[in-house]
Amino acid sequence: MRRLFLRYLKPYPFALVMIVVTTLAQVGFQLYLPTLMSSIVDTGIVRKGMSEQDAAAGIIGTYATQMDYLIQVGGLMLGVTVLSGIAAVLAGYYCSRASAGLARDLREKVFAKVENFSLVEINRFSTASLIIRSTNDIQQIQQVSFMLLRMGLTVPAYIVVAFALAFRENMQLSWIFAAVLPVFFGIFLVTMKYVMPIFRSIQKKTDHLNLIAREGLTGVRVIRAFNRQAFQQARYALANDDLTDANIRAYKIMITLMPLVMLVIQMTTIVIIWFGGHLLADGGVQLGSLMAFQQYVMWVLYSLMFLSMLMVMVPRASVCAERVMEVLDTEPVIKDPVEGTELDVEQAATAAALCSDAADSSVTPVPVVVGSDSAGSLEFDDVSFLFEDQKGVAGEVPTLCNISFRARRGQTFAIIGSTGSGKSTIANLAMRLYDVSSGRILLDGTDIRQMPQQDLRDRMGYIPQKAVLFTGTLAENIRYGKSDASDEEVIEALKIAQAWDFVEQLPEGLDTEVAQGGTNFSGGQRQRLAIARALVKKPEVYLFDDSFSALDLRTDAQLRTALKPLQENSTMVIVAQRIMTIQDADQIMVLEDGRVGGIGTHDELMASNKVYQEIAASQLTAEEVAHYGKQCK
Repeated sequence: MRRLFLRYLKPYPFALVMIVVTTLAQVGFQLYLPTLMSSIVDTGIVRKGMSEQDAAAGIIGTYATQMDYLIQVGGLMLGVTVLSGIAAVLAGYYCSRASAGLARDLREKVFAKVENFSLVEINRFSTASLIIRSTNDIQQIQQVSFMLLRMGLTVPAYIVVAFALAFRENMQLSWIFAAVLPVFFGIFLVTMKYVMPIFRSIQKKTDHLNLIAREGLTGVRVIRAFNRQAFQQARYALANDDLTDANIRAYKIMITLMPLVMLVIQMTTIVIIWFGGHLLADGGVQLGSLMAFQQYVMWVLYSLMFLSMLMVMVPRASVCAERVMEVLDTEPVIKDPVEGTELDVEQAATAAALCSDAADSSVTPVPVVVGSDSAGSLEFDDVSFLFEDQKGVAGEVPTLCNISFRARRGQTFAIIGSTGSGKSTIANLAMRLYDVSSGRILLDGTDIRQMPQQDLRDRMGYIPQKAVLFTGTLAENIRYGKSDASDEEVIEALKIAQAWDFVEQLPEGLDTEVAQGGTNFSGGQRQRLAIARALVKKPEVYLFDDSFSALDLRTDAQLRTALKPLQENSTMVIVAQRIMTIQDADQIMVLEDGRVGGIGTHDELMASNKVYQEIAASQLTAEEVAHYGKQCK
């Protein structure tokens, strides 16, 4: 937490200076009041140290009467109290500005950091944990930062100044501090020792609870379809009870702190009255001085009590600060190169060994020429990839092995394979959402690891497998691909994507508001809007990651026909599950268990590739399969 404060409170020097000034002013004014009270009691009421003649005349120094003295000093006390209140208000104001600014900056920093994370870091932290860290954790830090700024200087100042003034008022009773302070600090240390581990577990349990809640909300259709509401409720209740039990354990320990502190304070008051009464009876101390001493001691002890309140909040906020700093300190695996990005040698060797061990002799290697530097060409050169676990350790089963192909400008290159064969992983690697474990990916003959990420993605139009729409208008969603696109360009993209027909019929047209997640549109409509978002960008390379699966065959065919004019100036890479979608492609690559099982045209693969034939048999009619077989012969 200290490192977080040192780094992120630097932009607020004026507020910090004002906090120091107003806090010291507040402490000074408040601790001046017991001295004035002592003067009123000893001089204005008891009148110790006055001559009998002055006492009889009611004269007190330069004051004409005793009442004048009481009014003057009492007025001074009132003025000091008002100034103390003003200082307290100003201190609270600047503490609020600094703590709120700190929280705002942290939220912005965390969001910006997460936006630059690769999928490796996002998977490592998990989406649920990142949401909690950027909301609940930062809220905890804000609350404690306000308390620390408000009391972090106030409490030590009260303790130091009040201790000095109490020592000045009566040295004979100052031994009480030596007896009380070790007890206080002993209580704090023992409490923190047992409560800190519990607070760490609470944050992890909060992440888990948030994960279950998100799954329950995002998967509500599946849950209801299988009548698993009771199961999900029981699962949530179990996680909720686990979190509740952890909180109860922590606060059982914390609630013992306040009674112990109050017990020490009350016992200290009894000791002061007991020994102070004996000194007062022996004439060793004046009544006003004893009262001032007791107030100073109370200021010290109540300051320690406020410190105990901080101790309730600091442990959890400290854990939150560690979690937030963990995100901010994490360097993305994928970053823009300075003088070139080198492969992880160990991971590359592991990938090569695993792919060699996993080699299937029944699959004939497909020789592919790579290295073309023509504009818009996308090439995979002997690419292998292994997913990592949450600890950053590469898995033992390679997802892709020795993938090589070339997609040329002006052509359509398609990828097909069974579920889990690695089709979408190829699209993610091409977008550099992951980095290859070995091999290289070339765009226009340049390794994409040697290119700025913004430049790479500016040249690609990516349509994900699951269409994602953002809140806002339809026009804003389409312009997400090109912020300065005109209405004509937006409409043209919608027409090519076969979406203009239903958009045109909407009462508000392009100004129609999109609900969260695009829930006011069907799955097919969302998919076509996502395609239009990529089309308006007019990139060099289009990456369709199974983007046609939500479309009916008629719309699919119309869309592919409309895309052909764009093919002249770009490269089309289509990941698909349906043969009907890719049968007209210039080249089709068949993936089998993460390996290239064959590359060729539809007719060539129908004639020679067993995997492709099996896929065709599962999707096409017997007559269609026979027709293609005769054509190939």
